[in-house]
Amino acid sequence: MMNMTPVVKQLLIINIIFFIGAQLVPVSYEYFSLYYPESNDFRAWQIITHMFMHAPLPNFAHILFNMFALYSFGSPLEHFWGGKKFLFFYISCGLGAALLHTGVNYLQLQSILDSVSNLNLSKSELHLILNADYQSLFDSSGKMVQGDIASILNKAHCTQEQFNALAQAGGIMQSPVLGASGAIYGLLTAFAFMFPNAQLGLIFIPIPIKAKYFVPGILAVDLFLGFKGSSLFGSGGTGIAHFAHIGGAVAGFLMMLYWKKNQFNNNRWN
Repeated sequence: MMNMTPVVKQLLIINIIFFIGAQLVPVSYEYFSLYYPESNDFRAWQIITHMFMHAPLPNFAHILFNMFALYSFGSPLEHFWGGKKFLFFYISCGLGAALLHTGVNYLQLQSILDSVSNLNLSKSELHLILNADYQSLFDSSGKMVQGDIASILNKAHCTQEQFNALAQAGGIMQSPVLGASGAIYGLLTAFAFMFPNAQLGLIFIPIPIKAKYFVPGILAVDLFLGFKGSSLFGSGGTGIAHFAHIGGAVAGFLMMLYWKKNQFNNNRWN
């Protein structure tokens, strides 16, 4: 098995530091996971930091599988590319993952909000409702507590069905995404480009499969499982994080196509 390369080693250390720190200071999940841009919890640095955050204990599998994949697929890529090119590729795939995830969230939000457009809520009213703590909106008997949101909904003659739609939109707005999975899927794609005939396998698949078949297959299976609410490498805590995985793979695929077509000069990265 190939020795761990320098940038891969540094990325592993950073991820482990973030993971341990997050267990000691749980509020860090609120600051470093990636939220939807219109969420009150969104911060600009989350675009980068979410790649180094992983699901809290007892979900140890999320960081374990991601770091194993980073070592297994990242080391040979860095060996052939060099550290700078590898790091650029890794971060770019993570950004591509965040972009597609956010884009899917946007489409879902717009679809839901279009269904309640007859409420004629202003932008500020929608912002307040979608960022509300829905648990605190109701008392112990299940009755909505009087306040700004109750007044807005009563004024708009909001029905239960419309409120459920708004609550669903609020859930999307307030659900963060985290993990290195998007960047990892970019590495998987690049590995299949660079070493298409390499024999790969999983513990539960005893027969080795060539990378050019393995990687598309694992992407298809992960996408299917993502729609079911789970994932091969961990969903990162949201119901649609599989789109982040696919976003990372697409970003990696496009970069590899561009580099292959333009016969990319490695010297500019050294």
